[in-house]
Amino acid sequence: MKIHHLFWSICLCFSTHILFAQNYQKTSSGIKTTVNAVDIEVQFFAPAVARVIKSPEGVAYEKQSLSVIAKPEKVSFKADIQDNKIVLNTSELSVSVDTGTGIVSYFSKDGKTLLTEKSGMQFIDFDDAGTKTYQVYQPFVLDKEEAIYGLGQLQNGKMIQRNMTKNLIQGNVEDVSPFFQSTKGYGVFWDNYSPTLFTDNEVETSFRSEVGDCVDYYFMYGKNADGVIAQVRSLTGQAPMFPLWTYGYWQSKERYKSQEEVVDVVRKYRELGIPLDGIIQDWQYWGHNYLWNAMDFQNPTFNNPQKMIEDVHAMNAHMAISIWSSFGPMTKPYRELDKKGMLFDFTTWPQSGLESWPPNMEYPSGVRVYDAYNPEARDIYWKYLNDGIFKLGMDAWWMDSTEPDHLDWKPEDMDTKTYLGSFRKVRNAYPLMTVGGVYDHQRAVTSDKRVFILTRSGFLGQQRYGANVWSGDVASTWESFRNQIPAGLNFSLCGMPHWNSDIGGFFAGHYNKSWNDDSASKNPLYQELYVRWLQFGTFNPMMRSHGTDVYREIYKFGKKGEPVYDAIEKMIGLRYSLLPYIYSTSWEVSNRQSSFMRALMMDFVDDRKVWDINDEYMFGKSILVAPIAHAQYTPEAVVKVSEEEGWNRDGAKKTETDVAVDFTETKSTNIYLPAGTLWYDFWTNEKHEGGKEIAKETTLDVIPLYVKAGSIIPVGPQVQYATEKPWDHLELKVYAGANGNFILYEDEFDNYNYEKGAYTEIPISWNNASRKLTIGARKGAYEGMLKNRKFTVTLQDGTQKSVDYSGKAVSVKF
Repeated sequence: MKIHHLFWSICLCFSTHILFAQNYQKTSSGIKTTVNAVDIEVQFFAPAVARVIKSPEGVAYEKQSLSVIAKPEKVSFKADIQDNKIVLNTSELSVSVDTGTGIVSYFSKDGKTLLTEKSGMQFIDFDDAGTKTYQVYQPFVLDKEEAIYGLGQLQNGKMIQRNMTKNLIQGNVEDVSPFFQSTKGYGVFWDNYSPTLFTDNEVETSFRSEVGDCVDYYFMYGKNADGVIAQVRSLTGQAPMFPLWTYGYWQSKERYKSQEEVVDVVRKYRELGIPLDGIIQDWQYWGHNYLWNAMDFQNPTFNNPQKMIEDVHAMNAHMAISIWSSFGPMTKPYRELDKKGMLFDFTTWPQSGLESWPPNMEYPSGVRVYDAYNPEARDIYWKYLNDGIFKLGMDAWWMDSTEPDHLDWKPEDMDTKTYLGSFRKVRNAYPLMTVGGVYDHQRAVTSDKRVFILTRSGFLGQQRYGANVWSGDVASTWESFRNQIPAGLNFSLCGMPHWNSDIGGFFAGHYNKSWNDDSASKNPLYQELYVRWLQFGTFNPMMRSHGTDVYREIYKFGKKGEPVYDAIEKMIGLRYSLLPYIYSTSWEVSNRQSSFMRALMMDFVDDRKVWDINDEYMFGKSILVAPIAHAQYTPEAVVKVSEEEGWNRDGAKKTETDVAVDFTETKSTNIYLPAGTLWYDFWTNEKHEGGKEIAKETTLDVIPLYVKAGSIIPVGPQVQYATEKPWDHLELKVYAGANGNFILYEDEFDNYNYEKGAYTEIPISWNNASRKLTIGARKGAYEGMLKNRKFTVTLQDGTQKSVDYSGKAVSVKF
């Protein structure tokens, strides 16, 4: 009997082992299992990054990510069965898969629940333009109190992206990415490119995509916002360095109508002594709309583009030019792409071959969007861009309509065939593909000039392509201005660090007396909005003035000695004085996965009051920026303008123009200073305790700025362009009250030699207890670097000491 009992005990143990073994299969990067007729795979890309893929049992599919360029790693992990769950443990993360429900949950190493899926995941059969696939849906359960951020750039004015339903589809003024990160220190990227409904309510937080062969998402645990962003970039690509000059001031408008006008604007800035580094030429340098985006100068007012570029360069400025994702039927690119079936048939901008508004559809433009998903089409695009423009010496690209424009939308448009399947399947990734095509091709041509692309749309991963995304054709209203602040912050929280908006808003015609008289630059209502927007733009990764209806050049707003002109001049000058700080921050962005525009929760997550502040942020890790986003001197004009209606100037509601205003009056605004540190008023050096709201007196030329205790801010010389003077005598502003560190970064400013190690770092530290500043030994070298220089160290109380520096460590004691 004992032998018989022992035999069955052994059999039972053996059978149980087989049963458990059949619950999952261990792979080199994770596990595979099947639960309730759903195949589930967990792959580790790093100890704190897991990819989850789900598909109907036994259904084969191919999924090549467009955003993620990383590969699964051989991560050390343990897998076992605990309480009917497959539990995977790495050094950073614990992931469990419920063997009864298939629900996947995530835990920190100390057992804290980070995120868990909710039951109800769906695959709904869907015919995608003749291809059998699915609509896919995955819900999650979030804590009631946690805040989430991201989803790209939305115009909803919200900082926290909760309690909302949003259809994520690319548009002119909204750039979407199905990604969010939480105040609990994790992020989720839903790797799907079709239109996707994001829902967050008291029941669930979910993604529902129109088409997908599988549920595919990445969970990353960074412990804090910077950590999550580092994981995003590890997955989807690092942000390369931009040239120093791109961080200077850019002037643009819709549009300069001749090459003489372009050159004259730069000349006028030089004559006035106003710093300028970039000038942008908008559309129609190619001629009429049938030649749309010809990548050729067929407009007779641009009859010598080579000379135009050389004239701009001779004044030590740089130039960008507008290029589009579509072509007119009379262009060479159109003809070649059309023969190969690489053009889409849905309606895009412009709809008429005539320039009149509204579009005269008796003369359709025939303009069509090209298939940027097709590598051969991207080759053709670059061939004409290179031969027609880049070889002339053009410095940068303004890639407009990269969402792309999709007008008169019809459901069947989404069935349009692309190289990668239906347009529906890959819709939201269009900007990633077209911008990436230009970046990759220019990098293949030369490493002597860094790629710089200003573009209207973005998708996760686009940061690897030298792209600075702007917020589209937003209206010139205070409400629109206010919306740009959280839009830029949430975009940055997706891991894409370069962002800006049209300073002053794009559609400003309602401030004119009549639609074509250009009186808005003299209208106090618009002047106040423009100055406040410009102050915000000073603390964006790109400082660029642009719009239609109104001239945007400083000399159109008055003259020196007048409040509006002086306020604009002051901000441009401040931008240039901060270039050493900004350029060093750009190195932190590229080399250490940091961010320029930092939502307050990034640095002060323990202060719950900052979680939902949508009108303040950190620029770099030292400067708190609090734009004045409400009118103080003039009544706010409430005008609803969309990017399409904005062109209909005849129908635009007009605002007041004759308003008596004294822009020299002192006003007041309230600022919240985050807890946990001391703060210094940038303008007055007045000290404040954090964790409270204060009143700040302002004038038109003052934006509230506060510097965190322990900060070290390098200040550069007064210049007319970014590289006019070497940084051989910098001021180091030191704000005592806490220990602090800063790394001053320098390289050759406009090539890719830094990727080969041609750069220097000078570590600078402040010891608050000993009141000693140490400028550490220089690390690295590059051709033409400064070997000797002087620093003037200034404490916030005005105390100064100078020191000579030759690359060896030196200290200054106060």
